[in-house]
Amino acid sequence: MRLTTRVERLRLRHTFTISRGSEDVTPVVIAELEHDGIVGTGEASPSKFYGETTESVRAALAGIEDWLAFRDPFSYHHILEEAAARLEKSRAALCALDLALNDWIGRRLDQPLFRLLGLDPERMPLSTFTIGIDTLERMVEKLREVADFPLIKVKVGMPNDLEVLRALRNVTRATFRVDANCAWTARETIEKSRELEALGVEFIEQPMPPDQLDAMEEVHAKSALPVIADENSVLPRDVPKLPGRFHGINIKLVKCGGILPALQMISMARALDLKVMIGCMIESSVGCTAGAQIGPLTDYLDLDGAALTTNDPYRGMIFDKGRLRMPYSPGLGVVRR
Repeated sequence: MRLTTRVERLRLRHTFTISRGSEDVTPVVIAELEHDGIVGTGEASPSKFYGETTESVRAALAGIEDWLAFRDPFSYHHILEEAAARLEKSRAALCALDLALNDWIGRRLDQPLFRLLGLDPERMPLSTFTIGIDTLERMVEKLREVADFPLIKVKVGMPNDLEVLRALRNVTRATFRVDANCAWTARETIEKSRELEALGVEFIEQPMPPDQLDAMEEVHAKSALPVIADENSVLPRDVPKLPGRFHGINIKLVKCGGILPALQMISMARALDLKVMIGCMIESSVGCTAGAQIGPLTDYLDLDGAALTTNDPYRGMIFDKGRLRMPYSPGLGVVRR
């Protein structure tokens, strides 16, 4: 197998701001795995929050090229298990390899990945569309562009969070979900949850920093709304710590290392009676379509990353007001534009 990588720079439709930073352009790593004349494509959108960059991801993948060269892609379970040890410090690199291998397998067998996994794409939940932090006026303006979408995710973490949600509620009847990206305290989460419930918010995503896991027990017990783990739900080994602290988990392929560990996290969450969401970073259609392949196994989806960009280099699933229409092409079903 021959592995190559390159960087694509995704331009955002609007400056995208969360509680810990803003961006107008997101660089992602595209990995291409060639074997027997077939090319499988993967992607990683690395996050500095987890200590990763495009440079570190490409360097990590370059470091396993020789080891990978003579492996059989059909033994991808074993390859990915061994790669996880070799790429321990770069789950994003593991994700890019995982997606490329899964895409290659599907293309080689001439079947969509969801079919190889025994899944029905018509059983996919709707996805949210995200409104990033901005001035109140700009957030209202952004929402007006998608006011007929049924599910809206609102990034929060400002002193005027409730004022913003009240203003947004005047624009749409959509169900809201809010994501604080670790910006709140336990008391703040509990107090805000009551009015958020009245404003039609369904749940709160990661209200507090991941190192305050024990404090989440009080939030879990007293919040008027369910709380979903994101920064506390990175790897399969994190999941057993979350019952009694969160009501569900957000799985991102680039955080956990790809589809294989994501499936492990889903199984663990179900055994522990936790809800499951598949989320994304700002990604191209490669990463988002890969996440959607296992969407039928989930309760919630947040796979709008490619829809937030203006220069997606791939065609894959279609994001139709939150409904994800899957390609029936082999593998991930993505095609380079």
